[in-house]
Amino acid sequence: MRLVKRNNTDQRTALIRSVVIMIGAILGAFVVGSFLIMAKGVNPVQAYIVLFQGAFGSTYRICETLLRMTPLLIISVGVAIGYRTGMFNMGGEGQFIFGMIGVMIVFLWVPAGIFTLPLAMLSGMLFGGICAGFPGAMKAKYGVSESIINIMLNYIMLYWLSRLLNSVLKDPNGYMPQTALINEKYFFPLLVPNTRLHVGFLIAILVAVTAYIVLFYTTIGFQMRAIGSNIHAARYAGFPVVKLQFLSMFVAGALVGLAGFVEIGGVHHRLMEGISANYGWDAIPIALIGRQNPLAIILSSLLFAAIKVGSNAMQTQLGVPNNIASVLQGLVILFVIGSSILSRYRLEFGSKGKKKKEVKVNA
Repeated sequence: MRLVKRNNTDQRTALIRSVVIMIGAILGAFVVGSFLIMAKGVNPVQAYIVLFQGAFGSTYRICETLLRMTPLLIISVGVAIGYRTGMFNMGGEGQFIFGMIGVMIVFLWVPAGIFTLPLAMLSGMLFGGICAGFPGAMKAKYGVSESIINIMLNYIMLYWLSRLLNSVLKDPNGYMPQTALINEKYFFPLLVPNTRLHVGFLIAILVAVTAYIVLFYTTIGFQMRAIGSNIHAARYAGFPVVKLQFLSMFVAGALVGLAGFVEIGGVHHRLMEGISANYGWDAIPIALIGRQNPLAIILSSLLFAAIKVGSNAMQTQLGVPNNIASVLQGLVILFVIGSSILSRYRLEFGSKGKKKKEVKVNA
């Protein structure tokens, strides 16, 4: 038995096969997850019905799922843009925190006016872009691992946030390590009355659509994808590899900072410890499952948000631990990664096709 590369002459068939395998991978992950749910003495069919109802069972729950999806979508698109140029962005947590620090500096210290809101947004994007641009420049110029720098920056930003919230950014009228509330006139308007879904959701969709157009319908997008596919060929073609790799990381960080602006303006209205909820880490598998395609990431971020929100209903109604959401997400990642191999390769058994060229698959 061996893996042989598929013939991709029929693009429509290849696309249909990829979609079918992707759906099968997600279903397979839920089947395996059902054994863990059964170990808790709960009917897995009933548990998944409760999960689905918890995520989409009413207008309010749908809005809660879309609310959870909003920062995940923006950050995941940023991760995908970096990955398209061969830059693996593992610094979403730090960029998210640093971006929100930039947002709150404007909200707290810049006099209120008509330019306060756009300044806060630009400040968050600038801070996030700087946080990602530094490891991007080190990788592009000197070959230093951007992943290691990003991971270190995650912890630096986390502890720096704690320090700031207990000193210069702390609410002078409170005792908790958090900032004061921003002015109410800067709260994002709601899309659906009596819910928490705000206009930031529309911003997230706009970001995904714009990123898709830039990546697949512009010259700079083509150059970025070429660098990610084969950096040596891109250099030979005369593409500005260093500049585009730095640019991709800066844009990725700027989008993460934008997600921080959306989260403060639409949900919390202040900066506090633990505000991230692991959005930066969750964005990595979401981008991978979406095959670094901004439009596909809309669906993968919706899937992760639904699992997160629906798992709360499973815990309250059936006693299934909330951590099952993380397990299901991990299973989905494993199955989808495995399916990506099957979408490009086929299994051959016996001696048939011995003369065909074998393709080595790196783990």
